[in-house]
Amino acid sequence: MSGRLDGKVAVITGGASGMGRATALRFLAEGAKVVIGDLNDASADETLGLIAGQGQADNAAYIRTDVADEAAVKAAVDLAVDRFGRLDCIFNNAGVGGAFGPVTELAVEDWDYTFHVLVRGVFLGVKHAVRQMRAQGDGGSIINTASIAGLGGGAGPTAYSAAKAAVANLTKALAPELATARIRVNAIAPGAIRTPLLHGNRPGRTEARAQARTPWPRLGEGEDIAAAVLYLASDEAEFVTGQILVIDGGALAMGPDFWGHDADSPFLRKAGVNRGTTGEPPSVRELGESGD
Repeated sequence: MSGRLDGKVAVITGGASGMGRATALRFLAEGAKVVIGDLNDASADETLGLIAGQGQADNAAYIRTDVADEAAVKAAVDLAVDRFGRLDCIFNNAGVGGAFGPVTELAVEDWDYTFHVLVRGVFLGVKHAVRQMRAQGDGGSIINTASIAGLGGGAGPTAYSAAKAAVANLTKALAPELATARIRVNAIAPGAIRTPLLHGNRPGRTEARAQARTPWPRLGEGEDIAAAVLYLASDEAEFVTGQILVIDGGALAMGPDFWGHDADSPFLRKAGVNRGTTGEPPSVRELGESGD
């Protein structure tokens, strides 16, 4: 039985857990070969174990990738070509929660870290994927992870929301530039998806808050994201470019206020930076401590 991605090769950043892992597994099931780029070696080992259990070990590779490091991103693209012969798709998915806290308390280095991972990482993935796709001469698909937080207020911390807005706009700006090369550029905008990045160390409390602000009677799963990314990566989306595909169970339509905007908001009671599933610890400080 043929798959929708037979013969295609993809790079997935942030592919060792959450939405990236679900997408890697779905791509492999649909016939693709996949390079997983991630910073968390332990999560990558778990993912590679799942892949091996599905009999797909020969069709996947892992490379430790800091998406804010240009050489590391280029190395992930190069590995796809060296191991599997080409590159058809890059899913620029690596992300962190980033800086949080009242705007007056945000540390500049935490703001910069957020943009380095969420925006610079996407730019670098696009840059090196496009170079390879143009050299091949037969097009390709670029898929970026934005967020409903980048499409309006109320769905994420300030720095995260601003960075995801940049990803959404970058996606639209790139689409006409790359269309003549038959390279499609789209983004997904997830809402509340049940992944380690959403719930951190308090899954019950965080998920309950998110569910209360999501009209659909369940939160999203990584597999919901994988299905959408599969469509955008496949030939079925050959005439789709410059689009932001919202996958949020109706949260944006309702007008999300996931985390609140007053003193009770978890993002405004303290300040610091959330490094997501990178394996690096967060930094949290009480308000009033120096963050200049």
